Amino acid sequence: MRNLFFAVALAASLPAAAQSGLTKVWETDTSLTTPEAVLYDARTKIIYVSCINGAPAAENNGSFIAKISPDGKVIQRKFTENLNSTKGMAMANGKLYVTELTKLTEIDLKTGKVLKRHDVPDAKFLNDISADEKGNVYFTDMRGNSLWMLQNGTVSQLAANQPLNNPNGLLYEKGRLLVGNGDGKILALDLKTKQFSTLAEGMGGIDGLSPDGKGGYFASEWQGKIWHVAPGGKPTLLHDSSAQKMNTADFDYIPGQQLLLVPTFFTNKVIAYKVK
Repeated sequence: MRNLFFAVALAASLPAAAQSGLTKVWETDTSLTTPEAVLYDARTKIIYVSCINGAPAAENNGSFIAKISPDGKVIQRKFTENLNSTKGMAMANGKLYVTELTKLTEIDLKTGKVLKRHDVPDAKFLNDISADEKGNVYFTDMRGNSLWMLQNGTVSQLAANQPLNNPNGLLYEKGRLLVGNGDGKILALDLKTKQFSTLAEGMGGIDGLSPDGKGGYFASEWQGKIWHVAPGGKPTLLHDSSAQKMNTADFDYIPGQQLLLVPTFFTNKVIAYKVK
């Protein structure tokens, strides 16, 4: 009984991150200033990191995209630079797409050169991106409570207002868009019927969304929480570093390695966690 009491007391005294269902594998140096999103390219085994590099504000044109290796080494700190408050990323049509504050931007994957910036009508705060197998690119306007699509070079609105509530995280999957809402719900938008349903709820505002490769999902809250959502929609908290003020922004997951790549925002690094 004494040993059991000691074990419980010890666990309670540990920081939340140490009690998580994740094990840290590596972390980068702190040169990735204000990393908001990561994206793993399985073809080249390169990890792209979208770095706000300051405040997410209209006057910030110092954002950049970095390239790091699968073991956390910074390969190129400024693969693309002079961007405006960058957020989410996706790959489609042989290009890297990134949201700037009010524009959707195409980048050459070989050179890092900006190829084109797409205007988004009345954009307020563009955030996450996802792409489908046809090369259509979807993205959220969090403060505009809307979803958008780039198709054949044309930007159009998919949905707006309720049930959208500060939509952020986005994931395309089999004819539907999963949307991480600010009210802690994960919504599913059927792209044919344009009807919403609720996939999961009971979390805080969702930042990142990624499939677990087994029919479930991982979801992050910017403040420092990472959840696993079972195929039936039940969320389980895996990790909480909010007390340590270590954010968990728009992550990516590598199923073959059971590895979560987590940008930590204000602590200026990306951390890789093994899922237990």
